[in-house]
Formats: sequence, C-alpha cells, structure tokens
Amino acid sequence: MEAYALTDTGRVRNMNQDYIYSSPEKVGSLPNLFLVADGMGGHKAGDYASRYAVENLVVYLNRSCQGGPVIQLKDGIRQVNEGLFEESRSREELRGMGCTLVAAVVEDNTLYVANIGDSRLYLIQGGSIRQVTKDHSYVEEMVAMGQMRRGSADYNSHKNIITRALGIGRNVEPDFFEAELENGDYFLLCSDGLSNMVDDETICRIITGGGSLKEKAVRLIDEANGRGGADNIAVVLVKPLGKGDEPC
Repeated sequence: MEAYALTDTGRVRNMNQDYIYSSPEKVGSLPNLFLVADGMGGHKAGDYASRYAVENLVVYLNRSCQGGPVIQLKDGIRQVNEGLFEESRSREELRGMGCTLVAAVVEDNTLYVANIGDSRLYLIQGGSIRQVTKDHSYVEEMVAMGQMRRGSADYNSHKNIITRALGIGRNVEPDFFEAELENGDYFLLCSDGLSNMVDDETICRIITGGGSLKEKAVRLIDEANGRGGADNIAVVLVKPLGKGDEPC
C-alpha cells in the first residue's frame, strides 16, 4: 500500500482549517487509517475543530480493539463528536464550531468509508472515477428531491451550505459505505477546496496519469489553485494495491 497526503491554504484564505491524517500502517487493531476534516466556525474555531476531530479520533482508534472498522469508526466518531460539542459549549471563542470528516480503512481488499459533511472520497477504478460518499449539503438534498439541478447557478451559489457536521450537536450520524478494491485502483479523500474547484474528469486524468503519488497530489493542489484556490485544499491519495500486486 502506498499513500501521500497534502494540504494547502489556497489563494484566498489566510488560515488553513483543513486537517489530514494518513497511515498505511496499523492504527490500533485497524490495518491502516486515512482522514480528512474541514473546519467551520470563527477565526480559529474551525482550525481547532478539524485538528481536535482528527487527533482525538486517532487516539481513540489506537486504544480501541473491539470490532471491525465500521464499529470502531462509529464508536470513535460518536465519542469525538461529544467531546467537540462540549468544548464548543465551554469556551465562548469556540462556540458554533464544527467540521466535516471523511475516514477510510482498507481491510481484506474492502474499502470501508465513514462520512459527515461534504468532504469526499472518490474511487478511481478501471480508468473511471466514482464518488463513493454522498454530500450532506443543502444543494445535494435539493437535487435528490428534484428541486435543483446539479451544476446550475442556484446550485453553485449554495453548495457550501452543509446539513451535517461533527461537533455542532450532541449527537451525529455518520454515513458508511463499502467498496471492493481491485489491483491498480486508487482512492482519494479530499475537502471541498478540491472538489469545488476541479471537476471529476480532471481529477481522474491527473490520478491515472504518470508520476508518483506525491507528484499527483501536488498536481491536484496546483490545479485547484490554478482555478482560483478559493478555499483550503486537502488531498489524501492512496494506492491500496499496485498493478500486479497480490491482494492483502
């Protein structure tokens, strides 16, 4: 397994509120772990929220050994959410903070994904790209109800409104997804600083093109910045099985 993680402030923001984690090695009893969180809140509250979520989830998972990836992620996210919510209630400067979270674990060639908010996980398989997660956003809910067209002016002007986030309430319900992996696949965790600036086809072209994972991650960041860099950008790119590799 190969992985490379990179985050960038972008061309507009003064502070980077995205936070990432990438471990192809074991974390507790999990064989690997990949995380992206995108903070929301006041000047430093969003930065605090994303860092708190990622760091405390990693601590929890390092100590946990009960159950498979879904159970461990669900329990860890619940505990981290409660802690983040209490922090926001006890400190005025952190009131109203929260963050998105997308988490991934690969076990026995199955990709397990947890998602809250509009940070995404893409699977690049057989030369094509598929968004595995579903955005918890106002616009995607409107699209699902047939009341908005994806890519329309109305969609683009409201796409930063999220309907679910970590830390804004005492309880939160993550969505879980599974995907079977094949030799030569990639998967990508990213914040909306990438997905709002770069279309899926370009993301796929960069990832399936030549170069190392680091070079591809840098190209993704550069592409988002080249198109305006309107937000912080987070990229965690993983190649779980190399072409011709034996399954884990």
